[in-house]
Amino acid sequence: MEFLTNLEIGFAAAFSPWNLLYCFIGCLLGTLIGVLPGLGPAATIAMLLPITYTLDPTASLIMLAGIYYGAQYGGSTTAILVNLPGEASSIVTALDGHELAKQGRGGLALSTAALGSFTAGCIATVVIALFAPLLAEAALEFGAAEYFSLMVLGLVASVVLARGSLVKALGMIILGLLIGIVGTDGYSGIDRFTFGQLELVDGVSLVAVAMGMFGLGEIIENLSRKDPERAVFSASVRNMLPSFADLRAIAAPVLRGTTMGTVLGILPGGGALISSFAAYALEKKLSKHPERFGRGAIEGVAAPESANNAGAQTAFIPMLTLGIPSNVIIALMAGALILQGIQPGPGIIRDQPDLFWGLVVSMWVGNLMLVILNLPLVGIWVRLLTIPYQFLFPAIMVFCGIGVYTLAGSTMDLHVLVLFGLVGYVFRKLECEPAPMLLGMVLGPMMEEYLRRSLLLSRGDLTVFVTRPLSASLLAIAVIAIIAVALPYVRRRRDEALEE
Repeated sequence: MEFLTNLEIGFAAAFSPWNLLYCFIGCLLGTLIGVLPGLGPAATIAMLLPITYTLDPTASLIMLAGIYYGAQYGGSTTAILVNLPGEASSIVTALDGHELAKQGRGGLALSTAALGSFTAGCIATVVIALFAPLLAEAALEFGAAEYFSLMVLGLVASVVLARGSLVKALGMIILGLLIGIVGTDGYSGIDRFTFGQLELVDGVSLVAVAMGMFGLGEIIENLSRKDPERAVFSASVRNMLPSFADLRAIAAPVLRGTTMGTVLGILPGGGALISSFAAYALEKKLSKHPERFGRGAIEGVAAPESANNAGAQTAFIPMLTLGIPSNVIIALMAGALILQGIQPGPGIIRDQPDLFWGLVVSMWVGNLMLVILNLPLVGIWVRLLTIPYQFLFPAIMVFCGIGVYTLAGSTMDLHVLVLFGLVGYVFRKLECEPAPMLLGMVLGPMMEEYLRRSLLLSRGDLTVFVTRPLSASLLAIAVIAIIAVALPYVRRRRDEALEE
């Protein structure tokens, strides 16, 4: 009965005119940035963070969520038709999707991707609606020590699942933690790492750092290499309705991909990208004719597209229930809530039911909007690829500069934007993922708060973290994960899996 009451609250919030409008705007922007290579949900959400400061929290989160899962839809369109994935998680879709397009079955591939994405999105939303409140209710029993240990486990998991060197990922986490504690100490009132700059008393702007790393850094990276030739799509797409035989062929892959994405999306660092590759690998292993994959297997489109959409949506569960962002995009959304004075975590469901249940219902609405946006407007989306990049990047830079400055009216934020734009480019060249740094920056102040609160309550006794059973268990899992991944065999298998 309570569940139905909560859904009623969600429908009332999601179907308000303004929230419907922002849901549509988010889905439209998500499709657009999914289509266009060189852009991505992280950069777009970073640029829009200043705008969300003026919006209602529910409307802003609905819009940002629409951008995230909408990008998964848009990326598949160009991956299938012109072999140019707009979004990283759509890379694997291009393997079989484009082969189907070359065989004259592009319409079938597009409809399969849309049906798989819609089905996975709906199922993942049901999972959020059913299990997130239960997890949040359990999290309300956590004390300060348990929250600190949980955040340590979250950061360790992001290091373990990060692509590339473990040492580099750990270094990025530490850098993010250090940046996160810049500013005034809330307990003593002493300025830390401000170097006499009054503008840093309130800390380093998360918005400026995110825009620099994912906005300017991406621009510099794109301009530093020769712009690849963009394919032009001119053929018409026909026969988009799958036959009964096609539906039978894709039913099981869609369900397996949805399950894979639902589970991996919750893990820190998992999300849509790893989910899509894992689902494709699973389908290839289960197939009686694995040689078909890469030559136009419809299962190779259905499974990864289902997985990446399910992963994109269940990635919200840790942030909404535990306050732990599972990836950098969710971390930026957590930052948007913090800017508005809302602390991500279990208190959201209890204190902000309109926000949580409005977001859940908006995901159903958004998935339906995306099907309508993507299939009939295929030709328009693909023709956007003809826009030269030299016309796109100045507009992105202008939006970044205006957005950062209008947030606080500080020129220091503009300096931070430029600095971290250059830093982001250098990190890309050094193959250091920026995502762990942003996670560390978001979680750092919260970890410090829970650490100091735990020590105050225990009168400085450090054993409080290991004498409380749940806290000790979380820390033990973190230690085991670090030791396991440090073993040569495990590290080698991890590197092979992430490389695949």
